[in-house]
Amino acid sequence: MANASVRPAAVAGAFYPADPRALSTMIGDMLSAAVPLETVNWPKAVIVPHAGYVYSGPIAAAAYNSLRGAAPYYRRVVMLGPAHREPVDGFALPASQWLATPLGEVAVDRDSWLALQAQPDVSVDERAHAFEHCLEVQLPFLQTVLEHITVVPILVGRTSSERVAQLLESLWGQEDTLILISSDLSHYLPYHQARWRDQATVEEILQLQPKLNFDQACGALPVNGLLIAADRHHLRPVLLDQRNSGDTAGDRNRVVGYSAIAFCEERPHVAH
Repeated sequence: MANASVRPAAVAGAFYPADPRALSTMIGDMLSAAVPLETVNWPKAVIVPHAGYVYSGPIAAAAYNSLRGAAPYYRRVVMLGPAHREPVDGFALPASQWLATPLGEVAVDRDSWLALQAQPDVSVDERAHAFEHCLEVQLPFLQTVLEHITVVPILVGRTSSERVAQLLESLWGQEDTLILISSDLSHYLPYHQARWRDQATVEEILQLQPKLNFDQACGALPVNGLLIAADRHHLRPVLLDQRNSGDTAGDRNRVVGYSAIAFCEERPHVAH
């Protein structure tokens, strides 16, 4: 099913600026405002939100700020997020081998793309990816803080948390592989109710309890799968930022919750 096509940016000009200079400036400002992660290790995994940049960008920037300085370190980014646009059974890969943003193109990791297709619940579905935003909005951040990376873009549909964990295990790789889970938290609750619910959700994540449901996070399945895998690999979750759209650019009557969480290995990082 080889396809050398390029997936064009679907939400540039809507979720983030379509002009490269405006986009770079916006990302740079958000990264500069983010609080650095105080750890001796680069994260093995991160959870990041995926709304429009004016809403969730500052929270996402906290996760990406934790990767700054790691450009020579990561080579592959495994990206999982929920399928919002099209129903997916199991997992969906794009047919496209390149993903475009206003900042350029990112290559899909072809070895991983081919190997995943041997798994019976992994399909190649360009339609599911064509207008999906949850992975696309991560790419300009990755292009800014990392270099020479390939990505493994996977949309998660009808499956189980344990199966997500199994898929992650097959892609875990060495220290040069970063796991990225794209998920928002609660949706459309009043501001204070959302803060209460999201705080409880974040506590479950920090305690590695893989019991999230879709009322807590749209990416509950990929998050739960990561929590199972993180526990097996003895990763330590660190909360970097937690806010909602009422804190950034939205109405406080109906907000969407966001968090940025890094998962780090306990042992000291060896500088490269």
